[in-house]
Amino acid sequence: MSVLSGIAFFVQAAETRSFSEAARNLGVSSSAVGKSVARLEANLGVRLLHRSTRSITLTAEGELFLERGRRILCEVEAAELELSEVHKEPKGKLRVSLPLVNRLVMPALTAFMHRYPLIELDVDFSDRMVDVIEEGFDAVIRTGEPTDSRLMSRVLGKYSLVLVASPNYVKQQGHPQTPADLVNHACLQHKFPNTGKYEVWPLKDVDTKNHPATNAAMVCNTSEALFDVALAGLGIACLPDFMVRNAVAKGELITILDNYIEHEGAFRMLWPSSKYLAPKLRVFIDLMAEDLFKLTES
Repeated sequence: MSVLSGIAFFVQAAETRSFSEAARNLGVSSSAVGKSVARLEANLGVRLLHRSTRSITLTAEGELFLERGRRILCEVEAAELELSEVHKEPKGKLRVSLPLVNRLVMPALTAFMHRYPLIELDVDFSDRMVDVIEEGFDAVIRTGEPTDSRLMSRVLGKYSLVLVASPNYVKQQGHPQTPADLVNHACLQHKFPNTGKYEVWPLKDVDTKNHPATNAAMVCNTSEALFDVALAGLGIACLPDFMVRNAVAKGELITILDNYIEHEGAFRMLWPSSKYLAPKLRVFIDLMAEDLFKLTES
């Protein structure tokens, strides 16, 4: 078991790029992690990690051994789960990254926690494109098409972008009739945190280089804030339909330029293809697929 623990310590250190962070995740001291990895390197006869006072990085041999080490640990976990009949309730730590869309994810997330109280969630809320494998996530939820061949994916639900404003804003500033009219309006823009670029509004037959909504009254990196500002009557925002559905139904927001909007997107669950689908991960994927969009409609 000392070899297995050495592999586990190495994988954790390699994924976090830190002995101290690996130690916190494993519940041991950083010196214990360092010594365990050193013993593993001695047994293998190769150096797996370059160490410095500030960070650790993988050697070429470490890069090769990391993926093999992950597979070994997954196989051990699978064997333990198959042989154990006493732990039928899914349990253990689950590290996930979810988008900054509280109105979408929080109802499903809290429902999951009620249903599976033995699963310890470690949640990273972020809109950045995380590296699922290198950062050690069990699963992430993101929009867009998957591009990483190392990942499995499952569509959780589809959505459309719509333009909305409050009735009071439209009464005071007028109702845009064509996309060109937006140049005279307060446009609330979403900026992608990774690139710093504005999200282009999905207006049909509009040149994206000369977009009519580039004169922004507000720019921010989360759609939740744009929703609140639009609700306060301070401008027009481009938001997902699930976020504004209830406000539109109550008359708190109205949709703008519906005939000019053309968009369909999807939220996907992504997880490492090499990762054994443990019960805790399987139930998380299944419940999110079942509840993520359903609970926003209630």
